[in-house]
Amino acid sequence: MASVPQQTKPRYYVPERSPWPIVGAGALFLCTSGAALWLNDSPAGPWVAAAGAVALATMFIGWFSNVIGESQRGMFNDRVDRSFRIGMIVFIISEVHFFAVFFGSLFYVREWVVPWLGGEGVKGLTNRELWPTFEPEWPTNGPAGLGGEFGVIPAFGIPALNTAILLSSSITLTIAHYALKENRRLIVNWLLGTTVALGVLFITLQATEYVHGIRDLDLKFSSGIYGSLFYMLTGFHGLHVTIGAIMLLVIWYRSLRGHFTPTHHFAFEASAWYWHFVDAVWIGLFVFLYWL
Repeated sequence: MASVPQQTKPRYYVPERSPWPIVGAGALFLCTSGAALWLNDSPAGPWVAAAGAVALATMFIGWFSNVIGESQRGMFNDRVDRSFRIGMIVFIISEVHFFAVFFGSLFYVREWVVPWLGGEGVKGLTNRELWPTFEPEWPTNGPAGLGGEFGVIPAFGIPALNTAILLSSSITLTIAHYALKENRRLIVNWLLGTTVALGVLFITLQATEYVHGIRDLDLKFSSGIYGSLFYMLTGFHGLHVTIGAIMLLVIWYRSLRGHFTPTHHFAFEASAWYWHFVDAVWIGLFVFLYWL
């Protein structure tokens, strides 16, 4: 009696052993240790942090080069592709929570702390006994003017221009994505390059805004809760724009090399998801930090 062959199931791709996870862990340890030493005025702090940054960059370049090579050799099946998508979705969700903490701090200070210090609610004793002259206005330099005098960057200047730049970059990236699905490579390459250029322009204008705020408006990280929240929110967002621009630069280079097909381009999609998320965060920043 002939045996019935077993039905073969698609197997999950198991990568070979790699040194990059342990390199990444060591790099993060150096970065955090260096930052701690730096904050405690240790002369070794900047050097340890710099070594960690170099190791981290080496890890990213090496690990992503391996993954790109495996993808180009067709080593990833549908299950691996699905796991990449789930991983990117979870990562973006974690980023949403990251920024939600800072937006929550902004709302908490504006809607509860400042009015309370100004005498609202049943805890008006704080205002009468400690800071009777404090005016609950936003932005504030804090009770007794602890944050010093400073100016505020107007919304309809560089911030409005940067908003237009980021929205335009989302449009060019979306059109590039549709062009890739139709295998129109020339349009893809031109629009990807335009998106990267818009990202670099955004970062340049934000640096110009920082110079103006610090030099001309005396708006610093030490300018009370407003200065702290302003530079934390815009600074971390600028970091994310920089990371997104680097991702898109790599995608642009790969596209120029002929990578990606109309049906196989998750790296492009992942970078686009991240870029659109960064754009959405900026809209919130423009409305709640600059405008209102």
